[in-house]
Amino acid sequence: MMTMAAEDQAAVPRVVSILSALLERVAERNDVVAAETTTTAKKKKAVSAFQGLTKPAISVGGYLERIFRFAGCSPSCYVVAYIYLDRFLRRRPALAVDSFNVHRLLITSVLTAVKFVDDICYNNAYFARVGGISLMEMNYLEVDFLFGIAFDLNVTPAVFASYCAVLQTEMAYLEHPPPSIDAVSPTSLLQHCLPDQEVDTAAAATKSGC
Repeated sequence: MMTMAAEDQAAVPRVVSILSALLERVAERNDVVAAETTTTAKKKKAVSAFQGLTKPAISVGGYLERIFRFAGCSPSCYVVAYIYLDRFLRRRPALAVDSFNVHRLLITSVLTAVKFVDDICYNNAYFARVGGISLMEMNYLEVDFLFGIAFDLNVTPAVFASYCAVLQTEMAYLEHPPPSIDAVSPTSLLQHCLPDQEVDTAAAATKSGC
């Protein structure tokens, strides 16, 4: 049984584990910041269709693994979904990734990516079931997301490679975390992970403070 479980776990691509770890840490940090802000001053959260009223019971890692197991997306889709998510957040700087919106952002960005990258994919009704939301909400989130990135769906090889480099940096952080408990990896300091010129290298992204 343990051997089968280990093989099942190994079947999950590393990009899924890395992306979920990155977003989970960003969400946790923003949760803390939001809680501290609430205690000091009343600050309204950005109004967004992705913002939930309660935190989902499933973790970010478990949710993304569920998407991988049931949606049948290629590993490249998760990199492209990460790119789209970054573009979306750049255009909506008031929206911070937290535990209340990260799941909806993930399912929508993956849905958008799989339609652009893969030749064959499931429809919105299926993705809604995988994501645990209604078809009406899935459709609305997709439209809102597409307008949020200004329908900028094209991803050049240079941009794809640069985001892969960012995820590799995150992987190195996960394998060799710093001793300080307050330390964070270069990729998770902000909700955006590349500089304004997306064709820059990941090294430039780290240097810019992202």
